[in-house]
Amino acid sequence: MYNKKLIQKFDKQARIYEVRRKKLTERVWREKLISCAKGRVLEVAVGAGANFHYYPKGIKLTAVDFSPEMLNKARLAAADYGIQAEFVLSEVESLAFPDNSFDTIVSTLSFCGYEEPGVILEAFNKWCKCDGQILLMEHGISSNRLIAGMQTVADPLFKKVVGCHLNRDIVQILQKSKLRIIKIEHYMLGTVHLVCAMPNK
Repeated sequence: MYNKKLIQKFDKQARIYEVRRKKLTERVWREKLISCAKGRVLEVAVGAGANFHYYPKGIKLTAVDFSPEMLNKARLAAADYGIQAEFVLSEVESLAFPDNSFDTIVSTLSFCGYEEPGVILEAFNKWCKCDGQILLMEHGISSNRLIAGMQTVADPLFKKVVGCHLNRDIVQILQKSKLRIIKIEHYMLGTVHLVCAMPNK
């Protein structure tokens, strides 16, 4: 589904993502979110493994990314933090897990890039156990009109250079999905959202 140029774009950013593991603001958000993970965990668009430091002990992780270089960085991070993980090189849209496979599904800063984010949420709803949880940290369009306007203007260039959208309405996307939102927190003038949700079978 994704072309080679987009995968190469993220391959080239792998080193940057690795450095971002130490970014203070993201560390606070990631720790708050990822420390809630439990059981069998699926993390999609795992990137360079920025969440690995915050996983509780004893989880069983399946880590997915479509970028070979990102997965290489994630493997190094897993070794650093003692995470036992199965690594899967794949686009999320191509995955075919059985229904009710995971206790926790994690996505951080990935919904800006999917062509059809609603389809991904529908997959999460199927793959997550009925009593499981879906943990998201996503960025999107600001609740501040001035900043939102700037994001919209910059979006085409950002998509071309970085590979993702700046102005996705994450809250609206979530509201249209089947997921049952348990808790949502907004940061940085509504550009960042921490979400805890459950499937709605």
